[in-house]
Amino acid sequence: MSLSERKWNQVSRFLRPILLSCLVLASACTVRPLYAPVTSTGAGASTTAELASISVKPATTRYGQEVRNHMIFLLNGGKGEPASPAYTLDLGVTSRNEAAAIIQIGDEDEPTAGTVTVSSSYTLSKGGTVVAKGARQVASSYDAPRQEFARLRATRDAENRAARELAELVRLAVAQDLERLASK
Repeated sequence: MSLSERKWNQVSRFLRPILLSCLVLASACTVRPLYAPVTSTGAGASTTAELASISVKPATTRYGQEVRNHMIFLLNGGKGEPASPAYTLDLGVTSRNEAAAIIQIGDEDEPTAGTVTVSSSYTLSKGGTVVAKGARQVASSYDAPRQEFARLRATRDAENRAARELAELVRLAVAQDLERLASK
């Protein structure tokens, strides 16, 4: 037996109890998917059912309406809003457009790329009582061509992409909030 094999045997004798205790501790942890039905007693309905019972308040802007439409689709699986909602979600959506790259053509500086940042603060209420609040934001980049209509369309497409991603982030945040409420 070589010297390295003897050292390895000494190290492995030392590490075995540590690895065994780590395995025992890890087996005590419970992990389950966020959207799985709750099986413990007293925890309430599943997160998916609670998400389907959320009504989203109307929006006042085009990009706000995009976020709202995607939220309704994501919360209810494409079924529309619930007839008798248990929760109300109020979204405050804002959009900011910034030039990301500028080149000089002649005497003028002309943007050639931009970034649209769509932000949302949300408030989840149940029976008029606020149960959760939060904020999320998504940035989406676009190329800004010289033609005015093409630039407007590129900006709108970037807003639509950001709105879709923002709705997914808000849905996940609301699901996490509902899970925290159910575990209390």
